Amino acid sequence: MTIIPDAGKQPQSRALVFAGVDTHKEIHVAAVVDETGTVLGTHSFSTTRAGYRALLAWVRSHGVLVRIGIEGTGSYGAGLTRHLAKNDVTVLEVDRPDRSDRRRKGKDDDLDAINAARAALHERRTTIPKSKDGAVEALRILRVARAQAVRERRNTLQLLRMSIVAAPDEVRDQIRNLTRMQLIRHLAAWRPDVSNATDPVVAYRVALKSFGRRYLELTDEIVDLDDLINPIVQALAPQLLERVGIGIEVAGQLLVTAGDNPERMKSEAAFAMLCGVSPLPASSGMTQRHRLNRGGDRQANRALHLAVISRLRLDPRTKAYAAKKTAEGHSKMEIIRCLKRYLAREVYFLLNPGIEHITPNTKPRRIAA
Repeated sequence: MTIIPDAGKQPQSRALVFAGVDTHKEIHVAAVVDETGTVLGTHSFSTTRAGYRALLAWVRSHGVLVRIGIEGTGSYGAGLTRHLAKNDVTVLEVDRPDRSDRRRKGKDDDLDAINAARAALHERRTTIPKSKDGAVEALRILRVARAQAVRERRNTLQLLRMSIVAAPDEVRDQIRNLTRMQLIRHLAAWRPDVSNATDPVVAYRVALKSFGRRYLELTDEIVDLDDLINPIVQALAPQLLERVGIGIEVAGQLLVTAGDNPERMKSEAAFAMLCGVSPLPASSGMTQRHRLNRGGDRQANRALHLAVISRLRLDPRTKAYAAKKTAEGHSKMEIIRCLKRYLAREVYFLLNPGIEHITPNTKPRRIAA
C-alpha cells in the first residue's frame, strides 16, 4: 500500500549552523554551534586535503553552514581557507580570544574553536580574510624571498667589514683603497692555500673569500627576483606607478597589504586603519585630541612614509601643503602624518577603481531606479 504524506505537514528544514576552527600545524580543531550559540560538537582533523574535506563534511552534517570563523587564515589556516573558498563557504578571519575570557575560562583548543564559532555567529572580532589565490599572493612570497636575501646580503657585508678590521696586516695591505664592489670581487677571486688552515692569515683569506662569494650570490639572487617582481607590479598596478613618489617597492607593498581581494575593505577609512595611518581618538573630559596609531600593517605604513618623503621633495602640491601647515604652527611629523592619511585615501581608490571617489566639492551621482 502506498503511503501518501499528509499535505498539511511541511518537511522540517535543516538548522542553520556556524563553525569555528582553531588552526595548528598538524591538526585543526573544529566546533559547530547553532543559531543560539549552543555547541553541537567539536572534532579534530588533520591538516591535509583529505582532512579539509572531512572537516567540511562533518560541519555540514550538523545543518546548513552559514559561515565559518578561522584563526590564522594567513598562516596555519591558509590551506583550509583556500579549500573552503573553492567550495563557496563564507570564511571570516577571527581575532584571538578575549584575554579576560582566557583568564576566566583557561586555554584549550576546543574552547578556542567554540569561541571562533560564536564569533562567526555574531560577526564579532572578525574580518574578511585575504583570498591568497591570485597574482598578489605570488607577489607577496617573492617579496618575502627578496627581503630575506637583502637582509642576508647586508649581514654578510657587515661581517666582511668587521673581519677586515681585525685581519692581519698581510691581508689588510692587499685590500686597501678599494671600492665596495672592487673589494668584494677581489676577495671572491682569491684562491687561498687551504692546506695550512691553522695559520690565521690563511684562515682570514678563506673567510673573506667566502663572504665575498656569498655577497655576489645574494646580489644575483636579488636581481633574479627583481626580474620577476617588477613585471607583476607593473601589470597589477600601473595606476599606482603613475603617481609621484610611488615606485615598485612602495606599490608592491601596498598591493600585498590590500591582497587579491581589495574590495574586502569597505571604505578608505578601513584601509587607512589597516595601514596604521588613521589617528585614534584619545579625548577625556574637556581635553579633545587624537593620538598616533601604532597598529596596523607597519610595512604598509613604512611604504606610505617613503612615498610621502619623496613627494615632499618632488611634488609641488605637497610642498605647498607642507609650507601652509608649517606656517600654521604644525611640526614636520604632524604634517607627514596628515599626508600619509591623505595618501592612504588616494591609494584606496586607485586599488578599487570601481568605487566612486566622492570629494567634498562633488555631489554623489544619483543612481537610476
